[in-house]
Amino acid sequence: MHTESSAMELTAVFARIQNMLLSQEHATAAVHQLAQVAQALIPAAAGAGVSRFDDQGTRTSTAATDRLVEAADVLQYEMGQGPCLSAWATESLQRVNDTTDDDRWPAWCVAAAASGILSMISVPMVFQDRCLGAMKVYATVGDAFTDHEERQLGLLAAAAATLLGAAQTTDAPQRLSAALQTGLEDRQTIDRATGMLMEQRATDPDDAHCLLLTAARAQGRPMAEVARQILQRRPDSQG
Repeated sequence: MHTESSAMELTAVFARIQNMLLSQEHATAAVHQLAQVAQALIPAAAGAGVSRFDDQGTRTSTAATDRLVEAADVLQYEMGQGPCLSAWATESLQRVNDTTDDDRWPAWCVAAAASGILSMISVPMVFQDRCLGAMKVYATVGDAFTDHEERQLGLLAAAAATLLGAAQTTDAPQRLSAALQTGLEDRQTIDRATGMLMEQRATDPDDAHCLLLTAARAQGRPMAEVARQILQRRPDSQG
């Protein structure tokens, strides 16, 4: 099943990220590895990167898998506009399906398209109610990404935020291990509930995930909590 394979992929990713903090002395070194993980996990990505900002929006560090990403990021910093800056400022995911037909950041989109970038996703990295920056993937074709890739990058961005935020404390390895384990367990619970809804409603993964998200928002509860409740109602769970 699609959701099961995703859980297996993310298990390996989280295990790799956990080892980063234990083996890297500086968080900036781990950031470079995280960018590589993002590109490897999302096949449509031509490149990936991580940008960190201070409270005023000034870039403090960046990581890019190649020059294409680095150039696109520099354009955002120089122009003062772009999806990564918006992801940081609004703490919300920004997705560009076609840079030749997107008017949110006109100057940047024109420049990005000219450099060969036609679509991208940028996700904020939030740790303890503070946005540390954004993780992004770029593609050289339009409409390269779907909701599935959004969820994958969202999980990586959350892990990156945990790594970068927890690295500032002396108990970073223990805190990171616990946070990543909880995040992985929640992801697997959500995936199992999504699969159950797919079977019950005869629908696809994206629609099932939307049903779960809608229920969570309506009830004002975390998705993982709603997912656990759904799984508890499963007939075969009653014995």
